[in-house]
Amino acid sequence: MAAKTYRAKAFMLAARQLGVDVVVGSDERGPLARRTAGAQLGLDLTRPARSATRIVKVAEDRPFDAIVNVDDATTVVAAQAATRLGLVSNSVDAARITRDKYLARRALKQAGLPVPAYRRVTVDADPAAEARRAPYPCVLKPVAQSASRGVIRANDPGEFVVAFERIAALLADDGAGQRHIIVEGFIPGAEVALEGLLDRGTLRVLALFDKPDPLDGPFFEETIYVTPSRHSAAAQQAIVETVKRASSAFGLRHGPIHAELRLGPDGPVVLEVAARSIGGLCSNALRFGVDMSLEELILRHAAALEIPTFDREQAASGAMMLPIPRAGVLRRVQGQDDALAVRGITGLEITIPVGQMLVPLPEGDRYLGFLFARGETPAQVEEALRAAHALLTFQIVGPGEAEEEVPCVMAAPRSMLLPLVAAPPTKKPRRKAKLTACSA
Repeated sequence: MAAKTYRAKAFMLAARQLGVDVVVGSDERGPLARRTAGAQLGLDLTRPARSATRIVKVAEDRPFDAIVNVDDATTVVAAQAATRLGLVSNSVDAARITRDKYLARRALKQAGLPVPAYRRVTVDADPAAEARRAPYPCVLKPVAQSASRGVIRANDPGEFVVAFERIAALLADDGAGQRHIIVEGFIPGAEVALEGLLDRGTLRVLALFDKPDPLDGPFFEETIYVTPSRHSAAAQQAIVETVKRASSAFGLRHGPIHAELRLGPDGPVVLEVAARSIGGLCSNALRFGVDMSLEELILRHAAALEIPTFDREQAASGAMMLPIPRAGVLRRVQGQDDALAVRGITGLEITIPVGQMLVPLPEGDRYLGFLFARGETPAQVEEALRAAHALLTFQIVGPGEAEEEVPCVMAAPRSMLLPLVAAPPTKKPRRKAKLTACSA
């Protein structure tokens, strides 16, 4: 796992509950070591082959039963190490395809799956010339970023040039050597996300999430995930079949997958299939059987331990990723207790500490925090998340601004301003919001 992952605590807790002996391979020992217990192995995630060699060397004295990659940055390293150790895993080529949007689009097209018009351009290209060739509206994306970072919609050549230059600057600042942008036609329609587990090529669907907020640009900041899906049975079946075909096209065979799709005019269109589980803290919205976490299920599967059930709990559930409304230093968070008192809300974690700089999308790669809810229906879960979100206030101070003059209340998308039909919040015991200092 990357040192800046949100997922360390959940995976380490699951490992302790199962009695699994864990070695944590990461690109930074300090911050991660404070949040995990167990052996640590420093890795250079920008050099997968070298990192895989380190893992293989450790395995000579401490054989592994499985290697699990927690986030995108570790996908190729895990595949290389597992392949060299003869463990059941995805191939290195499949892992590379999931990390490159251009290779993914090419594989989908070769498999006969619908893809928008697309092409790959270098950051050294003339943006004005490229703008003349683009279909409109279109979307520009770095080929190897995730979580909507650097994803920008352009409706005309002028917006294309601005978006191109903004993404090029982001890649230059990253210093990771990424030099390509993919330009593709915009796909209208609702988005969904499928959480699944591949077992030697066979897909088990663990959850299908709706994303009720429109994601039409200019940036594509995700907010609410709710499961079970409210789309028709026929639409859900088409989504599952499309993910199966996409996974096969990429060569994915084993382990967790997280797929993002658009429900276009002609059916589901794959945006990505990542060879890892859902990101952020969104897995907190999932429980299986009596009270099994997604992380426990993944570790049981990886280590070939008994899995009591793959069935998600009967209640509807969901998560909301709290967006960053503007750049500046976070000075105060208010309303947590009121948000936690909303009926159906089960948790709130603010993941950026007070005093840190906030960077919104498309340059940023963090959320302010996460809200979680459960209810009898998906509608109740969505309404609870919106009601709780409306009670949170963030004071953000920009450069040159006086603190007392800048109370920054998170602006709700238009869909969040609709009247709530759920019962009004009821008084219940106060819970304290959890503060987690994470960064990706």
